Amino acid sequence: MEKTKHKKAENQTGIGQLSLVEHSLCPLDRQASLSENLVHQVEYRYSDAKRKRRTAHARVFCPLGLSASDELYLWGLLALTLSLQDDRSDLVATPHWCLRQLGVVDTRSGRGGEQYRLFRDAIRRLSVTSYLCDAFYDPIKAEHREVSFHFFSYDLPSGSSHRAWRFNWDRTFFDLAKHGASQLRFDLELYRSLDPASRRLFLFVSKIFHRRSSLPSFDLRYVAVELMGFSPTVTLRDLRIKVIRCLKKLGACNVVRDAEISRVSKGKYVLSANRGVYFDQRAEDKASMKKLQPIIETLIGLGFETGAAYSLSRKYPARLLEEWADITQAASERFGKAFFKKSPMAFFVDSVSKASKGQRTAPDWWHEVRREEQNQVELSNKSQKLFANLRAELFGDSAVKQSQQDASVETAADILKSFN
Repeated sequence: MEKTKHKKAENQTGIGQLSLVEHSLCPLDRQASLSENLVHQVEYRYSDAKRKRRTAHARVFCPLGLSASDELYLWGLLALTLSLQDDRSDLVATPHWCLRQLGVVDTRSGRGGEQYRLFRDAIRRLSVTSYLCDAFYDPIKAEHREVSFHFFSYDLPSGSSHRAWRFNWDRTFFDLAKHGASQLRFDLELYRSLDPASRRLFLFVSKIFHRRSSLPSFDLRYVAVELMGFSPTVTLRDLRIKVIRCLKKLGACNVVRDAEISRVSKGKYVLSANRGVYFDQRAEDKASMKKLQPIIETLIGLGFETGAAYSLSRKYPARLLEEWADITQAASERFGKAFFKKSPMAFFVDSVSKASKGQRTAPDWWHEVRREEQNQVELSNKSQKLFANLRAELFGDSAVKQSQQDASVETAADILKSFN
């Protein structure tokens, strides 16, 4: 991927969840990963409370498939949400703001191109993905536990509206991810410049190199198949070539040094590497992360000058500004300029001022618009039941297994197609 020539933004930091970077979330092969009703099965090793080595088993259920490239948006949106000033589990922002903060587009990019379509497709896939694991590390309770969660749900305006998008993180996943002991912060610009296989290896070695200067000797097949997502049907010789290619890319970025794959016995190879100078030179500016406010761009889009937008953000709560900005934009798109006595900005300021004093509430027509939009993306009761059954089935509920044999139950992909 070609690197941008504009100045790197200080806030381009990604946040990965430490247990999830231990393994792949989907196959690397795009044709296989985007198959409908994909169930990706992986395992990884961990040490229990008694320092005994055990194996964790995870399954990732992807009704609409999942691309390895989607992980850029998962880790990027998580970082943007955690960077907000208030403690919240949702992100309200325009897609242009999100993609600009992630470095996918810059200030000169248009707002209707291919990158926006790819973003929308990725969040659709991520929103219906379910994760199950029988030994996921919970940093809050300091123990490995059986977990099941989604990543997030979303609420988008219909059509070509320029209103903000809303991402609501799954409570279980977000509580795990926001805990400091569960986070891996990384350079999003470097991550974005790598191919999907090298990205996964980059996050994995970053987790280890934050604690030690060298990698333990890892089995090559485990690294290639379980961690990076290459197909288990690929020959060991070809897996070795593919992993070496990724190691060379990380070596060129000074992430690893002295990396090698050694043959220890017939049909068995191990990977080893030392920590590169990248980790010695890297210093994160966490203070700059706190300055991110997606509402600023929304207010500027309404017509406010930058200074006035920041002044409003200091005077009123972000949630209040988000609600009335959405109402103002929806009114403009639905009724036109004739709706406003003076201007959209005057309506917005007057509404926010009165709403903050309890003298104005959101109009009924806006609630109706919101209900219509939510009906377009919410799962039906039938598909919600299907997801619950699938989770129970994968954890061995015999009663649910019997119900899944009912041929009248539609596949998840068939149900979700009706919402596209």
